[in-house]
Amino acid sequence: MSTITKGIKLRLYPNRQQQVQLWQMFGNSRFVWNQMLNMAKQRYQNNPGSQFIGEYGMNYLLKPLKQEYPFLKVSDSTSYLVVTHNLSLAFKQLFKHQGGCPKFKAKSYAKQSYTGRSKCRIIAKRRMKLPKLGEIRTSKTGYLQNCRIKQYTLSYDATGKYYLSLQVEVPQPKPLPQTRQAVGLDVGIADLVISSDGTKYATFNAKWYEKQAIAWQSRFNRRKHRATVRVRQYNHEHKGLPEMDISDYQNWQRAKQRKARCQAKIADKRADYLHKLTTQLVKQYDVIVIEDLKAKNLQHNHHFARAIANASWRQFRTMLEYKCTWYGKRLITVKPNYTSQICSNCGYHSGKKPLEVREWTCPNCGARHDRDTNAAVNILHRGLKAIG
Repeated sequence: MSTITKGIKLRLYPNRQQQVQLWQMFGNSRFVWNQMLNMAKQRYQNNPGSQFIGEYGMNYLLKPLKQEYPFLKVSDSTSYLVVTHNLSLAFKQLFKHQGGCPKFKAKSYAKQSYTGRSKCRIIAKRRMKLPKLGEIRTSKTGYLQNCRIKQYTLSYDATGKYYLSLQVEVPQPKPLPQTRQAVGLDVGIADLVISSDGTKYATFNAKWYEKQAIAWQSRFNRRKHRATVRVRQYNHEHKGLPEMDISDYQNWQRAKQRKARCQAKIADKRADYLHKLTTQLVKQYDVIVIEDLKAKNLQHNHHFARAIANASWRQFRTMLEYKCTWYGKRLITVKPNYTSQICSNCGYHSGKKPLEVREWTCPNCGARHDRDTNAAVNILHRGLKAIG
């Protein structure tokens, strides 16, 4: 039976002892990353012509590193193999000029995590057994039935919550019933998706949560500024005494957590909306044609950057891609050139139009067009032409 790889994310509820152990394991993975990165940089500085030490060489150094620092034995040993693998990939991307130089990781990062490859086991409906941590309470584990866990990641984010992310292998889902329908989709800002049959799906809207996030962002900035000023004054006036750190002020850290929770709420609601929309489209159509848009390039226009980011065109496309693959449907991408300028009725190119023009009449055949619906129909025609 064919299988697919997917990700499943569960909420973790560790007890006090497990929380202490988790933070030790976060620190151990960060420590190994920084040690290996520092070694690679020192090696290059001492001899620029030396060959880069690869993943195998770094794995060979793990054993003496554990002997020198016994606290590293607290963590799952496979988590260090993941660290060296990721560091090796980062350097390979650097050598191919596909990314920057790897950076040292700090304890002050809002998100902390480590990844392992050891076996995880389901104990009960809301309980799992994890390497080195033992039994730990989780959210519902029903999604993990009939699957094989390949990799796990434990993380702590800025909202103050712990999560368990699992990479699992599950049987290929059964294909959805064929509807013999094809559709072209044009993405927009006012309406997220406009289909070639004239249906418009609104952009996700979370104005109340956005107002809350903006308000808490302002409070966070204000409180952090005040704490920074007071810390500097105290350290200046009390020289010779232990220095105070900005983390000693809990007021701005509470604002930081509230801000992060508002932002996470927006992201979760947006993802839920996109999941429901993409599932509906995959169930309704056998062939879906979309534009091959470069959202990152479009965000260079500062007038529309925020609206484009909020629409999450890339996330929408990613969901469509894997759901079409899972359920036996077909997704086709076409070039977006002139889709809103060409008449879908006669093919006449009427020239560029300002964004304010939402409806226009073809000067060649006299057909009246809605700008977005016309673009969706042209996208559908291109997609059907591409597949013959």
